[in-house]
Amino acid sequence: MRIVVSGTHASGKSTLLSDFALRHPGFTVLPDPFDLLDEAWDAPRATMFASQLRLAADRLDPGENPGDVIAERGPLDFLAYLVALGETTGSPASPALLERSAEITAAALEHVDLLVVLPLATADPIEVGEEEDPELRAAMNDALLDLVDDPDLVGTHLRVAELVGSPEERLARLEALVSVHGAPSTPS
Repeated sequence: MRIVVSGTHASGKSTLLSDFALRHPGFTVLPDPFDLLDEAWDAPRATMFASQLRLAADRLDPGENPGDVIAERGPLDFLAYLVALGETTGSPASPALLERSAEITAAALEHVDLLVVLPLATADPIEVGEEEDPELRAAMNDALLDLVDDPDLVGTHLRVAELVGSPEERLARLEALVSVHGAPSTPS
């Protein structure tokens, strides 16, 4: 089974992956692509998001990471960041970059069984400071929620689930989704 956990920054992805991995050691956990690049986060740039998109897409190939996988972020996240960056800065990415990024994203998502989206929720807010660029965070969240509804990107086979609630509620819902798909699990 191949799972991608998507959401804007500071939406609970790392917590969900960590909690899931503790209870399901048979899954390979793929960290946030940002953690794998040597770029500093001084200011968000389209080239930074495009690099992360390619990395996120490549690692979803079953030949690259066989077996059960749960990934923090997928290429759809970074396509959403590219869209959001244009909205927040007034300098949209080039149409060619957006088109190529959409193609890469669609191809990579063909290898994914479950896309878990952690939307920002007013009922269970995660507060962030100004250093987290709340405007970009909100714009990415909105762009991601729009993109998950695009059948040209997510295809028809990919199951998409939006998870809200406490960390415990999100974990329980993810585990229920995994058990429905028949992936191996380790009893707690």
